[in-house]
Amino acid sequence: MAFYHPILFRLDAERAHTLTIAALGAWGKAGTPLAPSVPRLATTVAGIAFPNPVGLAAGVDKDGRAIDGFFGLGFGSVEIGTLTPLAQPGNPKPRIFRLPEDRAVINRLGFNNGGLNGALPRAQSAKRDGVLGINVGANKDASDRTADYVHGVTRAAPHADYITINISSPNTPGLRDLQHGAALRDLLAACTAAKGTTPIFLKVAPDLEPADIDDIAGAALDNRIDALIVNNTTISRPGLRSANAKETGGLSGAPLVPLARQRLSDFRKATGAGIPLISVGGVDSGAEAYTRLRAGASLVQLYTALVYEGPGLPARILRELDALLTRDGFASAGDAVGVDAR
Repeated sequence: MAFYHPILFRLDAERAHTLTIAALGAWGKAGTPLAPSVPRLATTVAGIAFPNPVGLAAGVDKDGRAIDGFFGLGFGSVEIGTLTPLAQPGNPKPRIFRLPEDRAVINRLGFNNGGLNGALPRAQSAKRDGVLGINVGANKDASDRTADYVHGVTRAAPHADYITINISSPNTPGLRDLQHGAALRDLLAACTAAKGTTPIFLKVAPDLEPADIDDIAGAALDNRIDALIVNNTTISRPGLRSANAKETGGLSGAPLVPLARQRLSDFRKATGAGIPLISVGGVDSGAEAYTRLRAGASLVQLYTALVYEGPGLPARILRELDALLTRDGFASAGDAVGVDAR
């Protein structure tokens, strides 16, 4: 975080991340929220009332240890996970790499988490001053990955405002194969049957061909998925300058902006604006959040920008976004959604 940069950036990236989560967890129990009150930003997506459209992406607080702390920073939603049925250590360390010259991060974590049994009690006990999402995945060695997702949806549904099916991480071998054809449709049908009344979101990868986008959009529409999160990290390497640029794993942060904008446009067209879209990838300012809303996103999510901008970023984005909506005469954030995509 910004005022800790000189200290945290001397530490291994994963160690710094762990310390930050611990600090936010403690602060969330005793601290004073930083969030500004911005009524104009309240919005409803998939039948859920969001205090504002700025959310924390999955992967930051995998085990739900700092839910209240992140809400205190101003996030309208916090998505924990990815959680798998059984705890697993993930891939060998080191597995998180900062790319400061590019304002980016590469990770190859591999769904490291303490499992559903560890995190769900924390979700249940959190004060939840906003919308809580729970992102679920399959264990690396699962013999039936669809069964793992169904188990995750079933377990998480009573504790979540929405559940995200994550089949788009590049760090679990073969996982992205679930984004295609019959495998995707079977998975979505099974998870939809297990969700009860809890809305279900699908998180997709940015590394897709046009036919893939159309297939995913069709499957999501047919199975009445409540929202698409566009998108996860990328395995592409667009013009990076940092020393760690050749590390394997998923790239996140500022270099994703062009790709994230393009995929938002692609899925807006492919779904016929029939499903709410949540845009992720390089959102680091109110201006960028506003661009995504106008392009068709109902919500945005942050992750890597927090590493470089610090804990004041969510509140700053909310103030900037409110000012931009006021400037352009929008009564609410929802009124701006898709105005540049019509």
